[in-house]
Amino acid sequence: MNLTRAERSDALAGESNGEPGSLSRRSFLAGAAGALAASTVMGIEPSGGAVRSALGGPIWSMGASELADRIRARELSSREVVEAFLERIGAVNGQVNAITVVLAESAREAADRADQLIARGARVGRLHGVPFTVKENIEMLGSATTQGLVAFANLIPPRDAPHIAQLKAAGAIPIARTNLPDIATRWHTDNELHGATINPWDASRSPGGSSGGDAAALATGMTPLGMGNDYFGSLRVPAQFCGVASLRPTLGRVAQASSLLENFPMSLQLMGVQGPMARHVSDLRLAFRSMHGFDARDPWWSSQPLKGPRIGRRVAVQTHADDPQVAAGIRRAADALADAGYDVVEEPAPMIIEGSDAAQDLVASDSNMLADLVRPFLGRDASTFIDTWVGLRPPIDKAGYVQAFSIRQGVARAWTQFQQEYPLVLGPVSTRRPFAVGRDLQGTAAVFEIFDSLRLVVIVNLVGLPAVTVPVGVADGLPQAVQIIGPHYQEYLALAAAEAIERRVGTITPIEPVARAGSC
Repeated sequence: MNLTRAERSDALAGESNGEPGSLSRRSFLAGAAGALAASTVMGIEPSGGAVRSALGGPIWSMGASELADRIRARELSSREVVEAFLERIGAVNGQVNAITVVLAESAREAADRADQLIARGARVGRLHGVPFTVKENIEMLGSATTQGLVAFANLIPPRDAPHIAQLKAAGAIPIARTNLPDIATRWHTDNELHGATINPWDASRSPGGSSGGDAAALATGMTPLGMGNDYFGSLRVPAQFCGVASLRPTLGRVAQASSLLENFPMSLQLMGVQGPMARHVSDLRLAFRSMHGFDARDPWWSSQPLKGPRIGRRVAVQTHADDPQVAAGIRRAADALADAGYDVVEEPAPMIIEGSDAAQDLVASDSNMLADLVRPFLGRDASTFIDTWVGLRPPIDKAGYVQAFSIRQGVARAWTQFQQEYPLVLGPVSTRRPFAVGRDLQGTAAVFEIFDSLRLVVIVNLVGLPAVTVPVGVADGLPQAVQIIGPHYQEYLALAAAEAIERRVGTITPIEPVARAGSC
């Protein structure tokens, strides 16, 4: 039984409105389980493999943790799992264009090797036999790092990025590459090499960017785990727009390096991180534990422990939202945390306007400096967006660049002090629902509106904090999500809070993609 977007929306709406006769989440799930049991008795097979999870779902609906457990227990073979996801990709990717390259042959070979190790009783890694997808700006041996550019279509690196090598060492199997905007420059996923990724909830809305390919693939069950990155919200925005979870780690937590580009702009060095996306918070934790190891190519990698005392029970809620759909999601998350025993209060976090403006100055300055270098490779829409983006604020000189870094230090100090009292900050990703496709190409006012909706996202990047995005429901046919921001190197606090929310509101994916207008 594969739920449509409308069915999920109706079920969750029934839970939230409390009206007589409305469908509660518990009765909805019970009904779904009953229908699945009936279909089993009748011999009806869901697409994507005959083996079902405990609730009757197909293999492709399972999360990475469940798959890893079942493979180790020999309840499933890695080959079965890989075949189920390959079948699912073939069934739905044509509707969303999230997957750009399918690594079928190498994934099958890796799965067979994984099964041989299990058969021999060998000791295996945390993600042994579990497939995952990789965004096309992350380097992976034998596969092009296209950056979404036609000119880079055959740019194959000589080695894996650090965290990809670590995931492989943990037994994970790359199954496909995923889409992104040109050099990851937009909050929408489209490029002239692969075309646009479609939001599976509503084709007229953006899937987000720049990790929109992984988000849409996760939302539709084409992968249990995705690898993206986050420079200005590129893990969290697509997670909100597509209804999945993501972890933006603390700067330095996950080693990052490139074999194709030795040096990065200063703002990217300070704000960009690699991170996982999944449908379940537990899968984020499992992936994070498998990809945080040392690599000498990254001189800024940190060896801070992954666990610590559970001191973070006070939560400062940021209630500002420009859309009632988003505001309702924040309230639902706050109520869930309060129910879990957290001390939840409304308390504004410091220096959000000043900090996000400074971050925009730094990124726009670097973008302006590199514009002439990259422009010949960009598609028309990406060029239009960059021109608008760098024009949002007046150009800054060297003194202005130094001043922006001074502001960054003040913001970081203010947040460190704030999080002594409120270790966790709960708030929106975007203060607005997913924007309409093409909105970020409609001039200065439109781009500023998007940027202004993401100020709480941007502040996290400026000071290098960890943040978890977790879905909290569906309203008006679109997913709702929040982000939980933790102190430096305390991802475990944010993950624990996100998991507490998830346990109370459930997950909302995978779904079947909503048919586009004019499609059959």
